[in-house]
Amino acid sequence: MIGRLHRLADRLTEELVLVYGRYGLGEGEFDVLCALRRAGEPYERAPGELAAHTMVTTGAMTKRIDRLERAGLVTRRRSADDQRGRIVALTRAGRELIDRAFTDHIRNERRLLDLLTPAEAETLEKLLATWLTRLEPPTES
Repeated sequence: MIGRLHRLADRLTEELVLVYGRYGLGEGEFDVLCALRRAGEPYERAPGELAAHTMVTTGAMTKRIDRLERAGLVTRRRSADDQRGRIVALTRAGRELIDRAFTDHIRNERRLLDLLTPAEAETLEKLLATWLTRLEPPTES
C-alpha cells in the first residue's frame, strides 16, 4: 500500500509539473506565485512569510525568488516598516502568468480527480484525512 501511495504521488507530481513547465515554472516557483496572488492586492509578502506559506526554508525561498526576479515575474524592495526587511511583489507579468497557469492547473487537477467516481473520491478524501489526522501531531493554537 505504501509503495502504491509513493507511485501515485510520483505520477500526480509528474502530471502537475507538466502544466507548470508550459509556463516556464517549476513546482516551487508556481507555489511562490500562487502565495503572492492569494495575498490579494498589492500581491506582496515578506520572504519569510512566503517560506512559511510554501513550507520551505528561507534559503530555498531566496533561490526561488531570485529565479522569479530574473524572469521579471516578481520584484524585491526594502520594507517601509523595517529597512533591513524585504518585500516581494508580483509584477504585472507575474500576475498575468500565474492567472493563466493557475487556471490550467485547476483544469488539470479536475482531470486527474475525474479518474475517480464521486463516491470513490469522497471515500478516498475521508480515508486520507483520517490517516493524516492520526499521523500528524496536533497543532498548537
